Formats: sequence, C-alpha cells, structure tokens
Amino acid sequence: MNILLLGSGGREHAIAWKLSKSKKLKRLYIGPGNAGTAQLGINIPVSVTDFAAIKNFVLANEINMVVVGPEVPLVNGIFDYFKNDTLLDDVKIIGTSKSGAQLEGSKDFAKAFMQRNNIPTAKYKTFDKKNINEGFSFLKKLSAPYVLKADGLAAGKGVVICESLTEAENELNSMINDMKFGKASEKVIIEEFLNGIEFSVFVLTDGTSYKILPVAKDYKRIGENDTGLNTGGMGSISPVTFVDEKLLKNVEENIIKPTINGLIKEGIKYKGFLYFGLMNVNGSPYVIEYNVRMGDPEAQSVIPRIKTDLLDLFEGVANENLSGKNIEISNQFAASIILVSKGYPEKYEKGKKILNISDVNDSIIFHAGTILDKKTNSILTNGGRVISITSLGDNINEALQKSYHNAGIINFEGKYYRKDIGKDLIL
Repeated sequence: MNILLLGSGGREHAIAWKLSKSKKLKRLYIGPGNAGTAQLGINIPVSVTDFAAIKNFVLANEINMVVVGPEVPLVNGIFDYFKNDTLLDDVKIIGTSKSGAQLEGSKDFAKAFMQRNNIPTAKYKTFDKKNINEGFSFLKKLSAPYVLKADGLAAGKGVVICESLTEAENELNSMINDMKFGKASEKVIIEEFLNGIEFSVFVLTDGTSYKILPVAKDYKRIGENDTGLNTGGMGSISPVTFVDEKLLKNVEENIIKPTINGLIKEGIKYKGFLYFGLMNVNGSPYVIEYNVRMGDPEAQSVIPRIKTDLLDLFEGVANENLSGKNIEISNQFAASIILVSKGYPEKYEKGKKILNISDVNDSIIFHAGTILDKKTNSILTNGGRVISITSLGDNINEALQKSYHNAGIINFEGKYYRKDIGKDLIL
C-alpha cells in the first residue's frame, strides 16, 4: 500500500516508525514531516489543512490510505472532503468525520455528548460574551481551585486551573473579552475541579468495534512536581502502575462502550483513534476530555508497545472489520522524555543545531520540532518540543534510566527537560 501520513510531530514520527515495519507497506509519504520522518519515508511540503494540495498529491501518487495525525484537519473536515469527492472516495482515511471531531473541536459539544450518554464527567456550565456575568456568579458558587477551558482548539494550552476566585475572574475576562486563545475562547467552560490522578486510555475504532491500546500517563506542566504552565506534554509512561484490570474494566463499561454506542446512536461516523483523558477519583474514572487522535507525547510510549502490524489494524478500521483483528501488546514498560527549547511553552528560538543523536543506544529517538538543514546536513530545532526519547525496559526504572541517560547525551543550545517524569509511578 502507498500511505500518506499527515503531520509533523513526535506522534507522526512514532506512527511512521511503526508503519515502516509493515510488510504491507509499499511507499510511505509524510506531509510535511520532520527530520526524523525523512529517514523512514519521503517528506512532502504540504500543509495538513490544504485539502486541495493533498488531493492532488493523493491522485498523482496513487495513495491508497491517508492517515491523519493531528486534530486540526479532522476538525476542518478532511474525512468528509474525501468521502464527498468521487475521485477520492475509494481512498481509505484513518480519522474521524467532522461531526465526530467535535468531541475535541468543541469542549461544549463534548460535555453535552457525555451528559446525553450518561458518561461520568465533571459538572460544568458554558459561558460567552452574552452571559459572562452569569459566569462570574457561577464562579462564586464554586470553591477553589477553579477549572476554565477554552471551548475550541488551543494547541493543548486552553485549560487554566486557578487557585483563587480573583484569579479565576480575571482569567474568565481574559479568555472571553480579551480573546486570550483567539476564537477558541469565544466560549469558555467552567467546571468543577476533580481531585485525583490523571491517565490516558486510547482506542482504535472502525465505528462499531474497537481495540483498546496501551494505557499511558503524560506530564503536561513545564516544571517538575507538575508546576508552571501547561504544555503539549513533557513526557509519558506506559503502562500505568495504578491502572489495574478492575479500573480498566470500569473505564470500558462506563466510558468506552457508552461513547461508541453514543456515536452510533447519534449517527456520527467515527473511524480512527479516540483518546480518553481520564481522572481516577478514588477508583472511579471520569472523563476530563476527548481527543480525536493519538495523544502526543503518549503516542511515543504507546506505539512502541504495540507488537501487531499497525497497518493491518488500520485496514481493519477502513474496512470496518476491526473486530476480526487481534492486537498484541508488549509487557515491557516504555518511558518517553521530551527535550524542549528554552522558553517553551512561551517564546523560544529555532534553528539550534542538535548534536549527538547518532551516539544514542538503547532508545528510540522520535523527532518532533526538527528540520534538516540540507546545506550543512545538520538537524536543527524547529519547534518548542524538539525530541522525544523513548526506551523500553522490563520495569519502569529500567526504561526511565535508559531515557534519562540518553537525554543527557543529545544536546542543543537551550535544551530543557523535566527530571521527574514517571517518578510518581515508581512503587
């Protein structure tokens, strides 16, 4: 099969790495890709939201399947674009329809969907410019800390947790009136704070059946001990030591099944990855958020633990016979550490030369914000999150030790990484 994988981050490099191992793969193209994906296939200079350019490439290169990595093209309707074009409707798309993508594209839609389908989540209300004063009144009825979420896509940074009422009021004003997150915060969800431990569950679904992928935990704050600003993720661990068979069964029965059944009942076409961001509150799981794609950086610790041919599973999704496929998961632990640019998640510089990647052993290097300088044949930084270092081990300590050893070897000006990833999971 000829595959076009859309995206340019660590998630896409991890998917490309896995697809490249498939005997069913003929050619792999990545658009736009990064310096890492260029080692596994052919990078093409196409924007993930330029559907016309994607169409032209697909037709010119006899692409059989398009795998959509990030959320933006899904929210913008790439699945529907292909299915509504007679020249493209035979091309297999791994990614949900535009209606399904609302689960991530609109937190208000997602919360209402959960309410309609009796899926456990925090109590909430939604506010905009018209009823912002009601929002201020609602905050006064809650107790600290306060959780405010931009309704739309905000690159993983649209959730703010405030420790005081004054801070929450200022934040609500900033998000709605000052458009802190642009159009994403035209509407803001205020919800009750759930006290517990976060973890992530992923499924791959063909719209009716599903396969549960390895459970993971990511670390979103920039600072150690979960302090500082939210980022797209500073690292991830899989499996998660506190998620036992009983808790996972609870997730499946009370969250996964009602979600899939809800999508069917509401006539929403959903084929692809579905991410459940969960909070374990005294043994009871609650949904914090849905994502309509693999998480990043969770993909970098989840995908290396999948022993099954990923392309074969994707075929099951596309052909709606996923239930007939088997999925085999490694018992090993995976630990992913993210190296980021100085200043991230705020302003940071690009174009810093990355050194010593070839000196790394016992780890898988997934590129995120990197680019190849063809003049000097050097790999340069090209984003906030630069490199993900993933290691497998028979226990969490072994996996972490390998990743941290190699985090010290790779170098670039302004390199930063958290030193406490996974430490909370060590028994």
